[in-house]
Amino acid sequence: MTRPTRWVTDTKEGHSQWYIDRFRRMAAQGEDLVGEARLVDAMVARQARILDAGCGTGRLSGDLHARGHTVVGVDADPELIEAAEKDHPGPSYVVADLAELDLGMIGETKQFDAVLLAGNVMVFLAPGTETEVLRRIKAAVTAEGFVVAGFHVNRELALADFDQYVADAGLRIEHRFATWDLKAWHSDADFAVTVLRHVNPA
Repeated sequence: MTRPTRWVTDTKEGHSQWYIDRFRRMAAQGEDLVGEARLVDAMVARQARILDAGCGTGRLSGDLHARGHTVVGVDADPELIEAAEKDHPGPSYVVADLAELDLGMIGETKQFDAVLLAGNVMVFLAPGTETEVLRRIKAAVTAEGFVVAGFHVNRELALADFDQYVADAGLRIEHRFATWDLKAWHSDADFAVTVLRHVNPA
């Protein structure tokens, strides 16, 4: 990796296992854990190619795979990838730093129709890599495709900074919502879900 992510530097020892156990517990309790996947599924054609960037334990990758899509899940944390392969088999999972992402390194030759950045992925990136990550995400998605990112705006990443990273990466904001179920954006919202597209699709 180019530098440690905030997932490594800003969390305590054992955080990855805590995170794995948390989502396993919520799944066992029947909680709805796939709202983000439902949104992406509604936005793509059937049998789309989807990159789950920062896939964590694979909860969204697994759901999108079950809906008939070709899914690749990427995460920098090998513990989370191991849990994803066990708990949500079907997608392809790869341990990789999003700041170094390219299609070849994840064993792909075709771009994706959509990229999902859920679960505060943008917040946990290594400081200073945000624009580079978005540039690499842009390179991984087709000109007609989209990126959807969701994160808490009251954490390490200010929304104004995110918007600047988006512009610097050659992407544009198409839509913004306050929740994954598309409640209207408002300035007091503590969460932002943003749909991004290429500035100049070729």
